[in-house]
Amino acid sequence: MDENIKILIVDDDEVDRMAVRRALQKGSLNITLCEAENSAAALEKLFSTPNNQNFDVILLDYYLPDSNGLNLIEQINELNLSIPLIVLTGQGDEEIAVEIMKAGAADYLSKSRVSPQSLIQTISSAIRINRAEKAAKLANQRLRATNELLMQKNRELKLQQQQIQLQNIQLQEASRLKSEFLATMSHELRTPMNAIMGFSQLLLRQYPDPLSEQQLNIVGRIFNNSQNLLEMINELLDFSKIEAGKFELNFREFDLDKLVCLTVEELRSLAVQKKIELKTDINLNNPTVFQDYSCLKRILINLLSNAIKFTNQGGVRVKVWEFESENKIAIAVEDTGIGIEKDNFKRIFEAFRQADQSISRAHTGTGLGLAITDSLTKMLQGTITLESEVGVGSVFCVKIPRKAYV
Repeated sequence: MDENIKILIVDDDEVDRMAVRRALQKGSLNITLCEAENSAAALEKLFSTPNNQNFDVILLDYYLPDSNGLNLIEQINELNLSIPLIVLTGQGDEEIAVEIMKAGAADYLSKSRVSPQSLIQTISSAIRINRAEKAAKLANQRLRATNELLMQKNRELKLQQQQIQLQNIQLQEASRLKSEFLATMSHELRTPMNAIMGFSQLLLRQYPDPLSEQQLNIVGRIFNNSQNLLEMINELLDFSKIEAGKFELNFREFDLDKLVCLTVEELRSLAVQKKIELKTDINLNNPTVFQDYSCLKRILINLLSNAIKFTNQGGVRVKVWEFESENKIAIAVEDTGIGIEKDNFKRIFEAFRQADQSISRAHTGTGLGLAITDSLTKMLQGTITLESEVGVGSVFCVKIPRKAYV
């Protein structure tokens, strides 16, 4: 040990103190020595303000004029002083030394065997053990503090988890109520809307009486707006069914070529009104697929309607082809429309979201078309991707298995 070691010798025998002092002086330790003749003097040197020292070790004679070593050890222990005590015993006092060590002494050494080597070795060992015990005690205290902190954090985390679970339950209930409301509202609105469209069609046929040109124009607007509103209602109804997990699939065999051509012809009037081209490019060795007919048709209608809506010049093309040894089918809807910014690629597939969310947007709608398309594509065990450039156009590509796994 290179540091200075502060030692307190407590012994009423001057000769014994001198022997210890000489042994320490001959040793290799760098020491500061302090002496006391009895327990009272030792306590005074330990705790009085002028002589208050932080001793590294105490060498203690068992027999003292005013007390014994055992009493002094008990007093020091009561004061919670963590200083190693080495008991200096006389000839034949080994049993007493053992009792003192049980009371808290670090070691004992017979006065008759005091030598520089034995004394230095005993002191060094006692100091190392004491410091190790202090370090272990401090580590345990820190560990307990850490454990208490972790337990507190764990309790807080459990409380947060309970709150999150409660919020999730509330959100699920709110979502369920919302879906039920949308389904009920959509269903209830379809009946009067169908009636409005039916009466409008009768009037457009000029039944029972002919209408003026202005009246025909007004009724035509009523019918067109009613048709648009019915499409929105149908989208809400479909979305609520999908969200509630009540959208039923009906897988069967059908001719994909015919489905695509039929859907394109149904929407051709929209392209004619905007004076844009609507073409198909179907390249199938085997047009037969095993999928949900209505679901796939709805996907085509949504993608084609969007493409026509956002294309003012040029045209829209539907491409269909096979890949992966004809086990999968790809359907791409290409347009030369306004295009979509990359930042909006993911957003447009979210429910009630459009690339343009402003009130003054040029194109109306519920913002559910692509969300429904994405959900339906996943239900058909497929994927949908988007490539687009602003001012150039967009390509939505749906890839599905030729045969769905039921």
